[in-house]
Formats: sequence, structure tokens, C-alpha cells
Amino acid sequence: MNIIFTSLIVIGIIVAAINGNIEVITQAAVNSAASAVEKIFGLVGIISLWLGIAKIAEKSGLIEALSRMLYPLVKYLFPSIPEGHPAMGSMLMNMSANLLGFGSAATPFGLKAIAEMQQLNDEPDTATEAMCTFLAINTSSVTLVPATIIGLRASAGAKNPTDIISCILFATTCSTATAITADYIFRTYYRIKKRWGR
Repeated sequence: MNIIFTSLIVIGIIVAAINGNIEVITQAAVNSAASAVEKIFGLVGIISLWLGIAKIAEKSGLIEALSRMLYPLVKYLFPSIPEGHPAMGSMLMNMSANLLGFGSAATPFGLKAIAEMQQLNDEPDTATEAMCTFLAINTSSVTLVPATIIGLRASAGAKNPTDIISCILFATTCSTATAITADYIFRTYYRIKKRWGR
């Protein structure tokens, strides 16, 4: 990503210099910096609110209750994780937090889940099937309340910042279904390849 963004900046500067509009670069940088600061201040309130709600949800047992609801599905998706293993609890908490749009609260659970799964890994330098499945689900993540996007829309002056919830739910459901399907296909392919030694 560093190479891609650096290349885009360098190409932009070269094109501006060739066209004799090098001052556009400075103007764009100043305007973007000012816009970024405005967006950040606009997000502080909404993010603080959602982080507070996330903490309440965690302390009240809401995330834990969601975790219990998700357990049958997660158990099916991760057959290599023994029942009662700490990794399962961390994964469930991560998925529940993501479901509610609490990305900041979900991250520590995700890191802990990977660390716990690493203890079950016979090849420490290679990701296990469970790790790959978890990352696919975590990255695509079905989201009921897209808190960050709602915050961005509110700070941008949207009349109804929450009117994208149904679209986000549909899109993230599709992305998660695609991620799980792709993970299953690649996992099956890898097993066949390993079995036949090719």
C-alpha cells in the first residue's frame, strides 16, 4: 500500500508539473488537510458515543448473549477448534462486536483469537485453516449498525445518516457469504492438493 500511495502522489506531482499547474498540488494538500481536521472533529462525538455504547454492551452482557447465539454457526465453521477452547470465546466476542459495528471493540478480541489459535498450530510459520476462515469472516463481517459510516455521513451533513443501514446489511451479508464460500473452495482445493501430493 505504501508503494501504491507513494506512486500516486509522485505521478500526480509529475503530471501537474508537466501541465504547468504545480500550484494545484499545494492547494489540494492544504484543502485536504483542512477537510481531514473537520471530519475528525465531526467524528469525535459519534465515535465516543458508539465506544461508550460498546462498553455498555460488553459490560451488560449483550455481546456475550450474541456470542451464545452465534456459537452453533461458529462451531460448524471452525471444526478444528476444540469445544471450550479460549479461541472460540474470543472469536465469538469479535464477531458479535463487528455485528454491532463496534470495530474498535472487536479488534482486541480478534488479536486475542489469533493468538489463541496459534497455540493450536502445529506449523507456527503457516496460518491454519481456522485462522484463514476467521480472517475471511472478520474482514467481510456482517454489520447491523455501521457506526463509523453513520458518523461520517452525519459530519458531512446528511439529512438521514442512518438510511444506509439496510444497504450496508445487504452488502456485508453478501460479502460474508462470498468470503465463506471462497474460503471453503480454497480449503477443499488445498486438502485435495495435499492429499495427492501436488
